[in-house]
Amino acid sequence: MAGRLKGPTGRYGGRSAQERQAERRRRFLDAALQLFGDTPGYRATTVAALSEAAGLSTRQFYEEFRTLEDVLAELHLQVNGWAEEAVLAAAAGVEGRPLAERASAIFRAYAGNVTGDPRRIRITFVEIIGVSPRLEEQRLARRARWVDFICGEAAAAVAQGEAAPNDHRLAATAFIGSVNGLLHDWSAGWVDATLDEVVDELVRQLLAILRPP
Repeated sequence: MAGRLKGPTGRYGGRSAQERQAERRRRFLDAALQLFGDTPGYRATTVAALSEAAGLSTRQFYEEFRTLEDVLAELHLQVNGWAEEAVLAAAAGVEGRPLAERASAIFRAYAGNVTGDPRRIRITFVEIIGVSPRLEEQRLARRARWVDFICGEAAAAVAQGEAAPNDHRLAATAFIGSVNGLLHDWSAGWVDATLDEVVDELVRQLLAILRPP
């Protein structure tokens, strides 16, 4: 379909058209989190199935989205946004604390948010992979955002004399790969460790990057 259908305008049931549209999008995204993040997965979900799970019609789907890929793209950003909110809140709570304490709080917040719902893990690390060049670009852009965050934390630690001066971007990129891989494998049951042990290992890796021997 070339473009979205036009939705209704004006007030109905005491709510504006914008409020009704926001509610429909939320219901579609909630249904997508369940279907894409659990069973049957993104590739086996149809517009009709997603609409039924959302309790809406296919016409209403096309009023909000053009394709299922559009839904996955928005859901991927939403899941990353939740994790980012958790990380920023944790970072604000330990501002000015020693580097090791700060790193532990930040990654505990990230890991807790992402692994708290297995569907988020699947959206972030599984369903988004290999869908299209557009979504691959989006995935890498979000990864770059996390790399920027780590580099910012590293620069602050250097300024405080807690980390070695260096260009940390390459190491931060490699570290993000370790974070994603280890958390995915842990959630899939392939790592015999508690979540606290996984986070402790990630913090050790990060501190080794920032404080090389």
